Amino acid sequence: MVPVCEIAHKRCRAREIGAGSACFGRASGIGAMRDLRRMMNGSHSVARENMDRFASVRRYRAFALPRSALLIVLAATATVMALAAFAQSADSYPNRPVKVLVPYAPGGATDIIARHLSTKLQEALGQPFVVDNRAGASGNIALEAAAKAAPDGYTLLVGNVSTNAINESTFAAVLQTRPSRDLVGISKLVEIPHVVVAAPSFPPNSVAEMIEWAKRNPGKLNYASAGLGTYPHLDMLRLLKAADIEATHVPYKGGAAQMLPALMSGEVQVSFINLASTGEQIKAGRLKALATTMPTRLAELPNVPTMAEQGFPGIGTNAWQGLFAPAATPKPIVDKLYSAVAGVLSRPEMKEMLARQLMTVTLSGSSQEFTEQVRAETQAWSEVVRDNKIRID
Repeated sequence: MVPVCEIAHKRCRAREIGAGSACFGRASGIGAMRDLRRMMNGSHSVARENMDRFASVRRYRAFALPRSALLIVLAATATVMALAAFAQSADSYPNRPVKVLVPYAPGGATDIIARHLSTKLQEALGQPFVVDNRAGASGNIALEAAAKAAPDGYTLLVGNVSTNAINESTFAAVLQTRPSRDLVGISKLVEIPHVVVAAPSFPPNSVAEMIEWAKRNPGKLNYASAGLGTYPHLDMLRLLKAADIEATHVPYKGGAAQMLPALMSGEVQVSFINLASTGEQIKAGRLKALATTMPTRLAELPNVPTMAEQGFPGIGTNAWQGLFAPAATPKPIVDKLYSAVAGVLSRPEMKEMLARQLMTVTLSGSSQEFTEQVRAETQAWSEVVRDNKIRID
């Protein structure tokens, strides 16, 4: 005879079966009763064994997670592991040479700041930062290479307002990237005053005189730029429209490095160009400045009137140079680069050296601030491009 206490124990187990168990079939209705009879009718040892099995299953089920909860735990674990991996990669970054793309030939302002910065970053971070000049297509060759590079911090781009804020609109039909989407800004580096320069043999000595000359000599004025759709090109288009004159555009894919010899020799007559690339030639008399684009006269060129003084306020670009990386570059690496750049460019000796190149250090407050600034300028320039009906296929 089975003891009463054992029967009570089995009845208690029966109630548990009613609550559900995967071990004994469907834990409700007929299935539950069948499982109960098997336990009650068996021998004492068999019944005890069955109940022990059931208890172990219950204990397992008590600690089991629903599928949805398990997926959440796994996702959270993966996120934590990924963040840890990013942090570890930032800690060890860089552990091999870093390529710094420059969208123009050696010798221009973009190349100058890229080389100075790369030298100092190598000292600060302990790995070579190697400048790679990829001239051509108005900077688009380097721009596309940077956007399509692995987002690991080992391919960077020193770009400017032309490549990173204007080209997206002017080359919308052919550009195989959207810089505002596919690149993240690390920091603005420097700002550079711009001037309108002319060949020494060109008769006019100011923008006002140039306009009068062009009206007396229709079809004879020409101007250089760093390529179709660059800001020297757009600035001159705005001036020609405001002055109601015409001129022939002569683009140079190598940027200032190719423009300067052409200007000095008289191959082309005038151009908007940055002062960092032309300051020494102006001082030496190999070029002459017709105007500056800043609100007030420059200390370096006190006798050169501004565009505003000559009746054309607002024409001329506030040109900057900046450092960029592929958009998916991990934030810890972007932040490490920003800190290194800020540390390098904040040094008094670095500021003084760049000032001698007529460049003013202008760091962004953060990588996010710079990225947002470039996106805002991209939108503003798209309106200029649209208003001037500029589209390059």
